[in-house]
Amino acid sequence: MSVPPATLQCSRVSEVLDTTARAYGDQPAMRHKSDGLWQVTTWREYREGARQTGRALMALGVQPGEGIAIIGGNCPQWFLADIGAILCGAVPAGIYTTSSPEQCQYIADHCDARVAVVEDSKQLGKFKEQWSNLPKLQHIVLMRGSDPDARVHSWDELRRLADKVPEADLDARIAVQKPVDACTLIYTSGTTGNPKGVLITHDNLTWTARQVLASVDIRAGDQGISYLPLSHIAEQVVSLHGPMFLGGCTWFAESLDKLGENLREARPHYFLGVPRVWEKIQAKMMAAGATSSPLKQKIAKWARGVGLTGGLALQHGLQPGREYAVADKLVFSKVRLALGLDRCRVQITSAAPIGRATLEFFLSLGIVVHEVYGMSECTGPATVSNHQRWATGKAGFAMPGCEVTIAPDGEILVRGRNVCKGYFKNEAATREAIDADGWLHTGDVGEFDDKGLLQITDRKKDLLITAGGENVAPQVIEGMLKAVPVIGQAVVVGDGKKYLGALLTLDPERIAAEAQLAGSPATDAPTAGTCAHFRAHLQGQIDAVNAKLAQVQTIKRWVLLPGELSIEGGELTPTMKVKRKVVRDKYAAEIDSLYA
Repeated sequence: MSVPPATLQCSRVSEVLDTTARAYGDQPAMRHKSDGLWQVTTWREYREGARQTGRALMALGVQPGEGIAIIGGNCPQWFLADIGAILCGAVPAGIYTTSSPEQCQYIADHCDARVAVVEDSKQLGKFKEQWSNLPKLQHIVLMRGSDPDARVHSWDELRRLADKVPEADLDARIAVQKPVDACTLIYTSGTTGNPKGVLITHDNLTWTARQVLASVDIRAGDQGISYLPLSHIAEQVVSLHGPMFLGGCTWFAESLDKLGENLREARPHYFLGVPRVWEKIQAKMMAAGATSSPLKQKIAKWARGVGLTGGLALQHGLQPGREYAVADKLVFSKVRLALGLDRCRVQITSAAPIGRATLEFFLSLGIVVHEVYGMSECTGPATVSNHQRWATGKAGFAMPGCEVTIAPDGEILVRGRNVCKGYFKNEAATREAIDADGWLHTGDVGEFDDKGLLQITDRKKDLLITAGGENVAPQVIEGMLKAVPVIGQAVVVGDGKKYLGALLTLDPERIAAEAQLAGSPATDAPTAGTCAHFRAHLQGQIDAVNAKLAQVQTIKRWVLLPGELSIEGGELTPTMKVKRKVVRDKYAAEIDSLYA
């Protein structure tokens, strides 16, 4: 696609918003559900609301360069608080909703927040608990509800405060903003120590959004659904800043639990799913398929075989053949409709490694899931994939205008206008991450194939070095283990050990079906873990994985954990990446048992 000419030259967020509101004023910009009905906010209303929020923040004394802490679920108020802060020259800093009071305090203090915008009384409680440790914080705004504390303002009160500041005063703030100015802070969800604040400029955001849209098949007026944490850069680029260039519409999912239902209502044209979301969809579909009639199972098996063959042909520039069209009509189109992806042209996965088996599962159903590689420090993407240039298991090609190269030790380096300004208040970390020539050292290891497509091997810091001195990339093995239908999650261990072991969780959706195959009475993870029949059945599947691996990569011993790794349990980041150190510490006894 091509970005509309009107926004091509915009290099500040305010310019993009103004230009799009003029061009698409009465078109929907946001949809959210209230009392069971989807409510629409037009682009004209969006601009007016963002400007109103910016003026209200000025009325609360917010100065250019100060932070605005934002914590809450995905909703119009999050967007308005974020863009309103940017318009008045402040710097929004999103906080994950799962953060503790101490984590909220650290970020709000670090970003010099005078105002915090919080979703509800639950999030308000975190700030009230820490308010005595936040000397700069003067006001808190509630997205929903009210509070008797005079320093806490309801959303309606915030809107009324805007009347105290003339439009001209906001315009004066906007007029002096430069493309190189700080625009937003993205706090990394670090597994140890305090998070670092990645300083993203106006030019970082506008240039990156423009380059992504120029690389993939997203069109003016397209619709997407927002459900991933807005404190994450990928969600901001896909749901907040990208649509602003195109006059698109963002639907806000009611919750992660209702994502399936909301997808069918929104029928998005593009969809970003982290690997765990795609894996969950796959597990539900496989569980449903296992209970269908023998005839339907036979048709589905035939269609998936045709789909996988056709999908692999497509990525080599070949036509998939007539059988593919028949399978699409009989099976694939119905699957897409049931998922709410019948209009979806672009399906993306990012933020963590995804197993080849999951990608091929969707490919076999006529759903191409493209991988994108990047990180907060390069405003999200460094590589992208599209229908003209992609391959299963590859993270795409260097985004136009962005340089991606491989260092002698295999580390991926990135340079371009998407690379951040650095870490806020942390020059030492900035110098460590971005060298004198402007190269961002990602900490990831990878290689390019002969078509210029990047394959991620592992994180440098995640590489395991066995007692024999062999370097092993755990994510490759974990992806193969997760291809076993009943395995939900896998964490490979063995640093400094004679052999590799694995911590495994079972997929609740698959336990019953797998137990039946194993001749086991197990009904859940704890009973499966103690059942000899189930364990022997699972060992056979792990042996099949080991047969495809080099000797040093094979899993010699494994242990089943009693439940899934989760955000709530502290083992996953808010974007569902495994916190390896947390897992190692939490399950130290289980790991020790593998080497006893």
